[in-house]
Amino acid sequence: MGSLKRKDTLTIGLMLFALFFGAGNLIFPPFLGQEAGANFWPAMLGFVVTGVGLPLLTVVVISMAKDGIQEIGSRVHPLFAVVFSAAVYLSIGPFFGIPRSANVAFEMSVKPFLAESGSHSMVLMLFTVVFFALVYWVCLNPSKMVERIGSILTPVMLAAIVLLVMGSFFQLDGSFGEVSEKYTAAPFVTGFLEGYLTMDTIAALAFGIIVISAVQQKKQLERSQVVRETLKAGVIAGIGLAFVYVTVGLLGAKMASVGTYDNGGTILTEAAKLMFGTPGMLLLGLIVTLACFTTAVGLVAATSQFFAKLMPKVSYKTFTLVITVISLLIANLGLNQIISISVPVLIVLYPITIVLVVLSFLDRFFNGSRGVYVGAVFAAGMVSVIDGLKSFGIESEALASTLKSLPLYAEGLGWVLPALIGGLAGWAFEKFFLSRFGKKSLKTASE
Repeated sequence: MGSLKRKDTLTIGLMLFALFFGAGNLIFPPFLGQEAGANFWPAMLGFVVTGVGLPLLTVVVISMAKDGIQEIGSRVHPLFAVVFSAAVYLSIGPFFGIPRSANVAFEMSVKPFLAESGSHSMVLMLFTVVFFALVYWVCLNPSKMVERIGSILTPVMLAAIVLLVMGSFFQLDGSFGEVSEKYTAAPFVTGFLEGYLTMDTIAALAFGIIVISAVQQKKQLERSQVVRETLKAGVIAGIGLAFVYVTVGLLGAKMASVGTYDNGGTILTEAAKLMFGTPGMLLLGLIVTLACFTTAVGLVAATSQFFAKLMPKVSYKTFTLVITVISLLIANLGLNQIISISVPVLIVLYPITIVLVVLSFLDRFFNGSRGVYVGAVFAAGMVSVIDGLKSFGIESEALASTLKSLPLYAEGLGWVLPALIGGLAGWAFEKFFLSRFGKKSLKTASE
């Protein structure tokens, strides 16, 4: 059977790592380390399961589908596939994900060095113009993306992270801090849910097509071989992500001996300043900027490829320009505004995405029953839409009271049981009703 050279597999694996590794992935682990304290290891294990395992599973599932996300969505309905795919790409692309990447890079690499009393809007504009000009340049030639991201940017980013973490081992106390209340009873479950909040599973729907394209550019392979090579690259990316999460999480745990911080970004900034002064803050800015840049490149390329395929009369380069410009404009709204608008949308999309990925992976066990897909997605979607509206400030007291009785609802997983029941109901309906009455009725009608 055909396979890639080890060097090519390593390069693609590093590219996938770089695409996943955004600013949010730097911020969550250190805060977990501070909050989990002595329960760091079970909490971090839970974080890795959802922050690494589920996104990589999604990439593999995408590689198994001939037409990627649209094929998976079509298992519910062709119209649903188009609407859902477009919503995913627009959300993690020009509306929220890409502008947020540029804004986080600015907040942590440029803003700390600006005068507090001055106006930052003009500086933000200049920064985002340069940022997106570079993103646009890289995305114009996606065939070179593997070399530029996997071979150059990723090793630099890893080296910067290692340097920062090594400094913490020499200058900070090695003991863990106190365990916060939410990590006391079930640290693994809490860490599992924190990893869920990274939202990388949604991004994986977009990154999958980049990985597949990268594999096919190296060597033309059969579908099963592409899946195998994607899995190999995924393992490499997973090892890189797990390494960074654990080491940066340990940094956060050690910083608890210095003080208590409100978020992971503050922890990293203070750690860099404490250990290396201004050069340390510059190092942190380099890490964050590289992480945000690689994420933005991946999202622009994936979104452009998707819409170019959906509307073939418009070229990939045209979509790349349009998406880059829209992202530039939205980025200048400011980070807080972007996040506040994006949260309700992501609350709706994420459960639906997880249900589709899990069902696609288990597809052969229920023979691809459309009823299972429709029932599970509809039930999960109903709960997630209600949660999204609640997050947006629109809430029904009657519905809220009903949903609170669902298992795991308080933890943000209230859609799990409805999805399971909906899938079973859809399977039963298709197997016992349509198989006995539906076909007969259609046959009678045709006669």
